[in-house]
Amino acid sequence: MATRLGLGLPQTRRFDLGRDVPDVARAAERTGYDSLWVFERALFPEPATQGLYGIEGLPWPDSYRGVAEPLVTLTLAAAATERAELGTSVLVAPLHVPFQLARTLATLDAAAGGRVVAGFGTGWSHDEYAAASIRPFAERGAVLDELLEVCRAVWGPDPVAHEGPTTRIAPSAVGPKPARPIPVLLAAAGPRARRRLVDHADGWMPVSAGADALAGEWRSLRELAAERGRTRPLRTVLRANARWYPAPLGTAERPPFHGSTGQIAEDLAAHAATGMEEILIDVQDSARDAAELTDLAAALYEAARAAGV
Repeated sequence: MATRLGLGLPQTRRFDLGRDVPDVARAAERTGYDSLWVFERALFPEPATQGLYGIEGLPWPDSYRGVAEPLVTLTLAAAATERAELGTSVLVAPLHVPFQLARTLATLDAAAGGRVVAGFGTGWSHDEYAAASIRPFAERGAVLDELLEVCRAVWGPDPVAHEGPTTRIAPSAVGPKPARPIPVLLAAAGPRARRRLVDHADGWMPVSAGADALAGEWRSLRELAAERGRTRPLRTVLRANARWYPAPLGTAERPPFHGSTGQIAEDLAAHAATGMEEILIDVQDSARDAAELTDLAAALYEAARAAGV
C-alpha cells in the first residue's frame, strides 16, 4: 500500500489566509494529497526568553511571527475540500480549555463529514504558557491527560459528565457529536508521554530526525505497546519539515527533507520504508506565495510517487 501524503497549509504572514488557504487546500486535494495539516504557534516573544524548542541559543525562525490560529485555518480548508482529512500537527493542548476544544473539534468534524484528526502535544514555550495556558508549564502532562478524558466524554454519548481538576461537566447533552470517532495522535517524545500514547491515543506523530533514528524510535514504541498489552494498531503520521532548494545540496550533513525536489523525494522514500503510514510535508517556508506553494506541492507529490512512496 502506498504511503499516504499530507500537506501543511499556509499559515504564516506572507499568505493571504482568506484566499490562499482555500486555494491551496483545493489544489492539494486535486493533486492527490490525502490530508491537510495545521500547526500551532501562539506568539513570537521579543526578545525570546528561551531558545527554539527550549534549546539555549537556538533562535526562533522568523516564519513563526504571526502564525494563523490553527482551527480557524483548518475550517477554511474544510469548507473548500471534500475528501482530504483535516489534521492538527500539533495543537499545544494546555493552551486550550479542554471542554471548548473538544466541542470545537466535534463541530468541525460534524461539518466536514468525519475528516478531522486531532494531533496534540504539550509544547515547550514558556512564553506561550504565560500568555495562554490554563495551568503552569510544570503541569502540562496532567492537562493533556485531562483533555483526553474530556474529549472522550464530549465526543461520546449523552449525558456527558466529567469531574476533574480543571473541568467539571454536570450530566448534560453536548452536541453536535463528531461524524465518526476522531483519531487522537500524540507527539510523545519522553517515556511518560509514550506510555500515555500507548495507553490512551490512536497514534503517533513524530518529527523527522533521519530515517535510521525514526526506525529505532518506531521499533521501541511498538515494543512498549506490546509490553503494556496494547492490541490496537498505532497509526503513524510523520511530520516532515521540508526546505526546498532549486539545486541539490551537498550530501555532507544535509538535514532530512532539505534539498532539491529529487533529494526530498529520496528522503520521503527512506522514511516511508521505516513503516510510516503517512508523511506530512510542510514546505510553506520555501514558497514566496500561494501559487509557488501549490506548484511546489504538486512537484513533490509527483516526485514522491515516482520514487515509490
